[in-house]
Amino acid sequence: MATITPNQPRQPIVGENLKRELGFWGLLWASEGSIIGSGWLFASLLALTIAGPASLIAWVIASAIVIVIALVYAELGGMFPVSGGGGLFPHYAFGNLAGASFGWFAYIQSAAYAPIEVLAALQYLSTAEWAKGIYNPANGTLSGRGIAVAIGLMAIFTIINLIGIRWVDRANAGLTIFKVVIPLLAVVVLVSTHFHLGNFTAGGGFFPRGLSIPKTLMTVIPTGGIVFAFTGFEQATQIGGESRNPQRDLPRAVIGSVLIAVIIYILVQFAFIGSLNPATILHFHTWANLAKDNPLAASPYYTLASVAGLAWLAWMLRLTAVVSPGSCGLIYITTTSRISYGMSMDGYLPKAFERTSERTKIPVFSVIAAFILGCLFLLPFPSWGKLVGVVTSATVLMYVGAPLALGALRKNGADLERSYRLPAAGFLAPLAFVFSTLIVYWAGWQTYSTLMVAVVIGYLLMLASRLFGLNEKAPAIEWASAKWLFPYLIGLGVITYFGGFGQGGIIGGVGGLKSVLVGGNGDLPLYWDVLVVTIFSLAIYYLAIASRLSAEKVVEQTKHLWA
Repeated sequence: MATITPNQPRQPIVGENLKRELGFWGLLWASEGSIIGSGWLFASLLALTIAGPASLIAWVIASAIVIVIALVYAELGGMFPVSGGGGLFPHYAFGNLAGASFGWFAYIQSAAYAPIEVLAALQYLSTAEWAKGIYNPANGTLSGRGIAVAIGLMAIFTIINLIGIRWVDRANAGLTIFKVVIPLLAVVVLVSTHFHLGNFTAGGGFFPRGLSIPKTLMTVIPTGGIVFAFTGFEQATQIGGESRNPQRDLPRAVIGSVLIAVIIYILVQFAFIGSLNPATILHFHTWANLAKDNPLAASPYYTLASVAGLAWLAWMLRLTAVVSPGSCGLIYITTTSRISYGMSMDGYLPKAFERTSERTKIPVFSVIAAFILGCLFLLPFPSWGKLVGVVTSATVLMYVGAPLALGALRKNGADLERSYRLPAAGFLAPLAFVFSTLIVYWAGWQTYSTLMVAVVIGYLLMLASRLFGLNEKAPAIEWASAKWLFPYLIGLGVITYFGGFGQGGIIGGVGGLKSVLVGGNGDLPLYWDVLVVTIFSLAIYYLAIASRLSAEKVVEQTKHLWA
């Protein structure tokens, strides 16, 4: 069997046109800065309106799922310190068709992330007198002036990225420390001064009456902003090509960022529920009504602090509501450009995406393309709530590839260097794959079908790049090792169509288009659907492992990564 067994650690050379300037703290803050964005500002309220105080249980369940997935990324990140790594791991295990597909899933979610963070910042700012008119609280969307401001913010992020990765690192590190401290400060102040234990049984009870608790918990994890709030832990692997010591620092950065986020999010949800004014809960009668047109829905934590008479804290929370999503949007412009850079290096996208400037070594075309695509997302999805479902599903669909890659590389890449080795990977890798598939399913048919439209567009773009010879490195398509991919996407679509989550149709009315092929009607009963998804996922997982690249091919795919 072909092996790679060096006597000492090697220096990675992938991305040699990029500068390796990031240390552990830069990688940690890249992941943490991507996690702590707009999620905590809105997810506490959104989850509460769906599941009531039982949303705390959903946060615990989601934390466990994300930790398992993050552990998978930790091993893969230490093995492959490449730019756009999160989307490229399947390439090394299953070849270029799988690599191109998961690279595109990663690119979709990353490109949509910067605009969603900008939308969140402007929504909070709209509560200020001088910012009125940029956001319409009646329909939850930006006005024309608001979209113009959003594009301006996106342009600022782009300019900072064009200056150089070191400037992104410096800007993000300081901002991330600030936005980690402020949520914890808010928790301490609110719990110590305005905590009401009775809130946890108000508004219909801890488990709100009339709700199916299992289905509600399944629904709130992907649609209540909970999974969205955790996304971003993989960002250290996406910019691994610019790490000074990736084998040592990447796994620690990924795992550390998730653990910090778990603590913050559970505490923030607990404090939000307990610090609500009991009169507010009584006025709206049920938790679900809290999301209706009112100041709390527009800016949850700012309004909470204002009602509590904590003007100084309200001011700091409004400032954080700009800094937190803003820094997240900044790093996602970086990430999006590195994913397209990596895909171009592997021949999937036109060669223009991998060209770097001579002075800063920044992939300029990739950065500009990230800006343009992000602005386009503002047009059909001019609100945080409308974009979050698509981003969540695209993110989790990207996560699906990691446990498959790990399972395959434990067999035919067993001798590749690993700075971190996941214990019980034979159990945890398929478990992470099942969890990821369930989250995509729980997001519902409407979200899944909309996402598939974006996936088809990606395949068409990559096909055009190949047909017109825009990248001479485009390899022959490796069908055999990815024969599980389309059965997975199509099979999951069929199950989601007959399932009971996210009733609607393809496109779902986005941009004024009417829904077609309405699904999510519950033809597949609850619990049976979970069993079907689990069995289907395991079947695909083991089919994928059986279809993996040979050991010799894995060596060929990865030998260029190292000096």
